Amino acid sequence: MSLLALRVHVPQESADALSDALLEHGAQSVSIEALDDPQAVVSAIFAASADPGRALQKALERCGARIAPQYTLGAVEESDWVRRSQAHFAPLRVGRLWLGASWHVAPADCACAYLERVVHGGEAVLDYGCGSGILAIAAAKLGAARIDAVDNDPVAIDVARDNAHANAVALHAYAPEALPPDRYDLVVANILARPLIELAPRLAGHGKQGAGIALSGLLASQAEEVQRAYAPMFDVSVTAREDEWVLLSGIRR
Repeated sequence: MSLLALRVHVPQESADALSDALLEHGAQSVSIEALDDPQAVVSAIFAASADPGRALQKALERCGARIAPQYTLGAVEESDWVRRSQAHFAPLRVGRLWLGASWHVAPADCACAYLERVVHGGEAVLDYGCGSGILAIAAAKLGAARIDAVDNDPVAIDVARDNAHANAVALHAYAPEALPPDRYDLVVANILARPLIELAPRLAGHGKQGAGIALSGLLASQAEEVQRAYAPMFDVSVTAREDEWVLLSGIRR
């Protein structure tokens, strides 16, 4: 079965934001190829039935782009794409943890930066918008005693459960409406700015007094608006930056 491959030339500083926006508008996977400054190529894979041009238009609107970039569109066989994409995912060490895809053999010295600082053992952790479950699994590996994960995508819930099993950790994954009304020592959410703003009362309701919170998936330009949404319930501020992206973290009052 053929897939559609979209390649877009953009400024380096816009590549990450466009990648996230393309995923939000239907891309199955996205990668970034760094060219000579100031250019990069964002490559996105779509189903054969998709409309990549329309998705790109929507993604550019989401990013606030004013000029349509140069792009190409072509077909690629799914099996070839899988082999090529797997070659780009080398294991990555983050603090005491190794992050790697399922087709890699774990390094012999397997041992997330924010989680490593705040998870000391025994905590109850909620990963809201868990995706593959990477943050929940990292918390479990660092010693959290109870880990619940939430996503509104049934496929993500299944993937998070499978990944937890593959990593030999206990994880309960739920759809949002099925999550018990419990409170946690730590709440983490790696989503996008608008959903994080809308979720502020719900996430606050799941945090104990003194609970930690960490919000990521945010551009620096979005941090102030998200911070305002959480300020009535949390003492929260920007605690880490990487290029255009920031981490908001703090404590439940």
